[in-house]
Amino acid sequence: MRRTLEYLALVGLVAVMLSQQAHAETIVLRSELKASNEVPPNASTATGTAEAKFDTVSKTLTWEVNYSGLSGPALGAHFHGPSEAGKNAGIALPFKSVTSPITGSAVLTDGQAADLLAGKWYANIHTAANPGGEIRGQMIKE
Repeated sequence: MRRTLEYLALVGLVAVMLSQQAHAETIVLRSELKASNEVPPNASTATGTAEAKFDTVSKTLTWEVNYSGLSGPALGAHFHGPSEAGKNAGIALPFKSVTSPITGSAVLTDGQAADLLAGKWYANIHTAANPGGEIRGQMIKE
């Protein structure tokens, strides 16, 4: 009898774990970074891309940001939000490095995740010539 109960408990635990995995989702977000997305726009010819993956169960965001052609060295790089395209916002998540490719990960709060998934975060690369941001792109779900 005891073995049967232990077996049933184990089967129940496995079922719960599989259920959680079945509901896990990885959401991919992408952005094209360019000077015309800045507010206000600037004349830089730099370009870049940002790709992020958000795990809905662990609430972990991982990212890779690539850029080239900046007017000078990157002095800052972050996700900003919450804000729609065409508006500025404060730093939501700083990057630990500004050297391309920028990679990293962080666990988001529920509020941060909601803003990110609603398209209210943007990636921004700052330089001395463009301290408010040289290239920028809104993070959009694929």
